[in-house]
Amino acid sequence: MRIRSLLAALALLLGAAAPLSASEGPLVTTEWLERNLDNPKVRVVEVSVEPGLFERGHIPGAQNVAWHTDLVETVTRDIAGPEKFQALARRLGVDRDTTVVLYGDNNNWFAAWGAWVFAQYGLVDNVKLLDGGRRKWEAEKRPLGIRAAEVAPSRFTVAATDPGLRARLPEVLAVAKGERRARILDIRSPDEFSGKVIAPQGVQELAIRAGHIPGSVNVPWARAVNADGTLKSRDELKKLYAEAGIDGSVPVITTCRIGERSSHSWFVLSRVLGYEAKNYDGSWTEYGNTVGVPIVNLAGTVWGGK
Repeated sequence: MRIRSLLAALALLLGAAAPLSASEGPLVTTEWLERNLDNPKVRVVEVSVEPGLFERGHIPGAQNVAWHTDLVETVTRDIAGPEKFQALARRLGVDRDTTVVLYGDNNNWFAAWGAWVFAQYGLVDNVKLLDGGRRKWEAEKRPLGIRAAEVAPSRFTVAATDPGLRARLPEVLAVAKGERRARILDIRSPDEFSGKVIAPQGVQELAIRAGHIPGSVNVPWARAVNADGTLKSRDELKKLYAEAGIDGSVPVITTCRIGERSSHSWFVLSRVLGYEAKNYDGSWTEYGNTVGVPIVNLAGTVWGGK
């Protein structure tokens, strides 16, 4: 730690580790993050789904955020409200001039969810994803620690949420009925999209019906990712989505099952490609369970039967 601290201090003196100039884009590399672990203007936050993963070892100096309690309201199905988010940001030592690096397991699904929640409270350009997430960090045998980080609380003051980042059921339904101009991007697996299965095997959040929202196109989230978990190049991503009719010319609404995989694609479209995009966190568990809304079921399944 002493050597890394000296290197970080030297880099700061040389201007090489200034967080906002060295990481102007929405992603940071594992190399950049390791150089900046002791940078006082950088906060590292893990948002993983596997219980106990953080406690068994994490990026040194990282703090743990539980997506299903810290980032949501546990009684109402909603993102963390203003008071709760303000308390979280202060606990993390995050302010509007802090570079926040989010990472996690499952190819950064819930880290991207975190970035989406942070963005709604005005923390956008200074919030980054670690490209490749926890998987790449571990594969490269970079350091892991088990000590809890000690950071000084910030004085972050919450602002009103940005409604332009979140799609609600009435808006999605209007697009499905052709009453509103937007593209709906369903990033679930082809079997979920067709209605062959309601959800991936073993998950708890289910809908009564299987299928997809009328007019939506299917580009599974994993097609945007390389074998090592990093995102594909910007040109590759533009080509991938353009082939499905998504080129940034009209707004995009991303959707999946509960909004976590779709937040990954929202991050790609919004932060990497600069497209106007919203995440529909109600996703299929809301839409597929709603009475009276149209669906498309290519597999012909009805309530799980043929």
